[in-house]
Amino acid sequence: MALVQAEIGVFGGSGFVSLLDGGEEVRVNTPFGAPSAPLTVGEIGGRRVAFLPRHGVHHELPPHMIDYRANVWAMKELGVTRIIGPNACGSLQLDVKPGHFVICDQFVDRTWGRKDTFYDGPITTHVSSADPYCPTMRQVAVAKAQELGIVVHDGGTVVVIQGPRFSTRSESKWYADQGWEVINMTQYPECYLARELEICYCNISLITDHDAGAEGIEPVSNDEVVRVFAENNEKVRALLLAMIPALPEARTCLCATALQGAAF
Repeated sequence: MALVQAEIGVFGGSGFVSLLDGGEEVRVNTPFGAPSAPLTVGEIGGRRVAFLPRHGVHHELPPHMIDYRANVWAMKELGVTRIIGPNACGSLQLDVKPGHFVICDQFVDRTWGRKDTFYDGPITTHVSSADPYCPTMRQVAVAKAQELGIVVHDGGTVVVIQGPRFSTRSESKWYADQGWEVINMTQYPECYLARELEICYCNISLITDHDAGAEGIEPVSNDEVVRVFAENNEKVRALLLAMIPALPEARTCLCATALQGAAF
């Protein structure tokens, strides 16, 4: 039986486990195992959307145990050509504050041991990640966030750590001293795997707290993080509802042709 089709995919992050009320639940088998949860497919602004909570419905999968390949492949199986990836993040810079959004344009990978490619041979395939996030989707995300009155940073680097351990103060200060803005545990390899399948990907970093190395900032309480989680999730839902219908039908970005010339 043919799978229900979708055009745009959304990965839910920490505390963001539902998007489509009344959508159809779809179970997808992939060559890499089952995705984190069944996908929900429905409609937003006339566009077919698939939603998948990357940590599982009950947040049972820590960042280093997520099967990123299965999740991204499941989106591809449904026909998804664009993915939006909101995730909860810490800030490494004082001007990036809790409650702000950062639409990242670069990442730095500090993870290890994760399955981070679909191309294990026999054909060697090198896909460029020089500019890992879709420029078209980034433009739409920034514009719609500004229209909604969300404080948004246009561009920024997210450093992706292995988890589930948080950084020491020294590690966090090192990242901050590089000028990187955001710290997270799930952006890699999720965004790069999308590029390997020629799927556009847009990150939305939802800042919940300042990381441990931020100068002059005391570690935030769990209650405060939960409070900002809730506020951010309402804002990201509003942003998704505005952003999805505004995405252009045609894809003229570099993401759509990422495999051209990549195989050796």
